[in-house]
Amino acid sequence: MANLCKKYVIVVCVLINLAMLCLADVKPENLKPSIDVKEEQNVSKHHKTDSLTILMLLALLLLTILTIWFFKYRRFRFVHETGLSMIYGLIVGAIIRYAGPLGKKPDYAKAALINGTFYANSPPETLFLSLPNFNDTTNETIKYNLIGKVYSTEPDGLLERTVTFDPELFFNVMLPIIIFEAGYSMKRRHFFKNLGAIMSYAFIGTTISCFAVGGIMFGLTRLMSIDFSLNDCFFFGAIISATDPVTILAIFNDLNVDVDLYALVFGESVLNDAVAIVLSGSVEKYGELSAGSFDSKAFFGALGNFAAIFTGAFAMGSLMGCITALITKFTKIRDFPLLETALFFLMSYSTFQAAEAASFTGIVAVLFCGITQAHYTYNNLSLESKQRTKQLFELANFLAENFVFLYIGVSVFTFEALKWHAGFIFTAILGIIVGRFLNVYPVSFLLNLGRSNKIKFNFQHMMMFSGLRGAIAFALAIRNTSSDSRQYMVSATVIIVLSTVICCGGLTTPMLQWLQIRVGVDEELDTIQTAENTRSVSQTTETENNGTKKYEKAWLVLKWYNFDTRYMKPLLTNSRPTLMETLPQCCLPLAKLLTTEEQMSQGTTKEREDSESDTDMILDHSQLSMGDSMETNGAMPSSINSINADRKSNIPYEEHPGGDLGLGHAAPVSVRVNIQGGPGHKL
Repeated sequence: MANLCKKYVIVVCVLINLAMLCLADVKPENLKPSIDVKEEQNVSKHHKTDSLTILMLLALLLLTILTIWFFKYRRFRFVHETGLSMIYGLIVGAIIRYAGPLGKKPDYAKAALINGTFYANSPPETLFLSLPNFNDTTNETIKYNLIGKVYSTEPDGLLERTVTFDPELFFNVMLPIIIFEAGYSMKRRHFFKNLGAIMSYAFIGTTISCFAVGGIMFGLTRLMSIDFSLNDCFFFGAIISATDPVTILAIFNDLNVDVDLYALVFGESVLNDAVAIVLSGSVEKYGELSAGSFDSKAFFGALGNFAAIFTGAFAMGSLMGCITALITKFTKIRDFPLLETALFFLMSYSTFQAAEAASFTGIVAVLFCGITQAHYTYNNLSLESKQRTKQLFELANFLAENFVFLYIGVSVFTFEALKWHAGFIFTAILGIIVGRFLNVYPVSFLLNLGRSNKIKFNFQHMMMFSGLRGAIAFALAIRNTSSDSRQYMVSATVIIVLSTVICCGGLTTPMLQWLQIRVGVDEELDTIQTAENTRSVSQTTETENNGTKKYEKAWLVLKWYNFDTRYMKPLLTNSRPTLMETLPQCCLPLAKLLTTEEQMSQGTTKEREDSESDTDMILDHSQLSMGDSMETNGAMPSSINSINADRKSNIPYEEHPGGDLGLGHAAPVSVRVNIQGGPGHKL
């Protein structure tokens, strides 16, 4: 043992001597660090700044969540979480801007590029700068990327630069989640029942608003000492017409406001955002083609561009949803819920990027992808994936919305490209009020000419009040600030977004009281009552007309409903009837190929479940109208009345945090009723 230890000691001594000899021959220049120390310090500094920024935003989100919990606990509805996020963002942005930079400002130098190729209006995207090494005769080439036009040669602090709102982050990361969740969780029955009205407000109303705002801005900016062209005016009219009533919709949901009003406000806001984005792109396209004067060819080219982009995005979104439905139907991926959820998420998210890459609009594509996924793919998912996808997108939507409004609040003080003009801002506020007025009231008047269930004036007043501007308008304004006119747009949009989200959002509950709009409405009970009343009215109408044709107003939607039930749902889901029962006999081999064993094994129970799931889309043939629903005066069935009375007498008001304004039911009631009837009968 002693000999072995001696051997080890000798070996160690030899190795140490060899190392000392090697170090003695090493030259000083070979002892330099493997990486540049200053470069390592810069990388570490940027990493710490990014971590600090993320930590700050997360802390503000946590503060927002805790504060809004306290407000909900105390039933204080005058500030919504989005408005609260914006207020916190404003406070933090002001601190970052005026408290001075944290730490030492980054080094900077000024240089001028003298050549005959690049100018300020067309700068190079990448700049390669050759700099000499310190105490050396060699040069190294440094690469700089284009950031954009700057308005101050003083360098920003790293934190101030990092927290500035990035529109590409919003459009590519936040917006797809927000819009998809809107389509995926949509109350499709009420949406499609009011589809005609929603599309009228979103397409016709938004276009009217765009031209109204643009016309007012063009007329009044002639009296100001600013350069604002006609195309700039209509572009501003397009982006500021994008409504974002997320605050009001959240309060509607908490108070269980009348479902038709909720559907009108929600549906218009979702489609309105898509229309505003496509419309702003069409205005820019017209500006490129018209060369500063009216050109009919450029006008119709921009109009065709609008139609092509919207149609292409709609087709792409629906196609991606159908592909996902086919994958989940014809594979056994439902046996692996985690993989199934991952597939669902990636297919849905990739729809937005695919549409943007194809020069369509991702917001339209991902919206209709969400609707298609909810109508078809959702039926193919395993129970675990159904719950997981609903919860996943609900959580992601909540965090994304609050993060965006927080980001907007911070950027108000950290974004540089702003030009303030009081006259322009007041003109913009006047323009959006007039534009919203012309959007709601004339379109409602025309719609009521063909509706039996009129859009009441208190609904119209609430829709007028619900025209908040939010993240879409701000992101569209901030996306390109290369000209003075665009910077005036950004400043006006900031003021409009702040005032509408915080002020109008806080006044929603008093406005509901003042307009005497129903709250505390139970959707299921209201649905049952409407269905019973509609059935009795339709039966009476059938008797009086002696067999004349019913549902004349529902022709288009009824045709789609029948096509969907007979062909689309059997193809894309495991519902009955199968394609072998609906397709002609000549297509029987193809029908067998497209019918799964699970679909064949489904019996009466599955048929009944599928028929019930159809009510999510459209309730009854008598209600299949483009924006119309039957107005009835029938009474609620006595059995439902008795259940409702029993439930009301046993449930104290205080147990319902949603509450009521003293204008509707005392408390929301959930009722499940079994209706007798054979398979295929629809409620």
